Amino acid sequence: MLKKRFKFKKDYSLFFIILFLSGLGLFMMLPLVFLVSTAFKPSEELFIYPPRFFVENPTLQNFKDLFLAMAGDQIPLSRYFFNSLLVSGITVFFTVLLGSLACYPLSKHKFPGKDQIFGLIIVSLMFAPEVVEIPRYLVVSYLGLMDTYSALILPSLAFPIGLFLMKQFMDQVPDEIFEAGRIDGASEWTMMWRLALPLIRPAWATVVILAFTAVWNDAGSSALFTQSEEMKTLPYYLSTVNGQGVARAGANAAATFILTVPTVLIFILFQRQVLSTMAHSGIKS
Repeated sequence: MLKKRFKFKKDYSLFFIILFLSGLGLFMMLPLVFLVSTAFKPSEELFIYPPRFFVENPTLQNFKDLFLAMAGDQIPLSRYFFNSLLVSGITVFFTVLLGSLACYPLSKHKFPGKDQIFGLIIVSLMFAPEVVEIPRYLVVSYLGLMDTYSALILPSLAFPIGLFLMKQFMDQVPDEIFEAGRIDGASEWTMMWRLALPLIRPAWATVVILAFTAVWNDAGSSALFTQSEEMKTLPYYLSTVNGQGVARAGANAAATFILTVPTVLIFILFQRQVLSTMAHSGIKS
């Protein structure tokens, strides 16, 4: 009887926890819902007071206004989209590759300066990208990379949060696996490629989401490192539309919606892996 009462109490608490977390999740989705709703609002609903959260008469006029504004430009929209896709794809690929190569020795090997190197990675997490914009600009300018794809890609490869997550995830892999590999005669490269890297795939997915979101939404690099319009990325171009004030309020909402869709899709594709990574990497320091 006592056991049944305890189980009922436990289920009752679990119900309220699930209810609370569901409510919190719905609350955190409100900005995204408002963004989608605003993108489809007609102009009379955009400026109504008090503002309405949900659209009542959805329309595609904001998207038509946005593409009409783009039609007058010399550079087609496909060029900006191609630049963003190319820069994001290459940056994400090399961020995952370099992070994977770095996390294995940091986690499974002992060498002089290991703790100091990891300490520098921890310290670098405290700096916002805007803090190092001037040093980045000086380095890119000194190397003669201005107005090239390399100027948009190379500075973004310094992604300490990705390396931190992968290293922490690698720490959870039992050392016995690698000891067994050594006994079987596997080389370090074989153990890294055949044993270590497949085991940290959930961390890869998390880094892909974080790196893609950071690069895809980055309009500052285009403004800082490129001069010609052909080298600008989609976020930079859409930010120029957003800067045209209330006259383009509908087009601004449509531009923000278009810019947000890829990041949401990437997150939906890899969300299960993100939870696994946070469970293994976010707790241990």
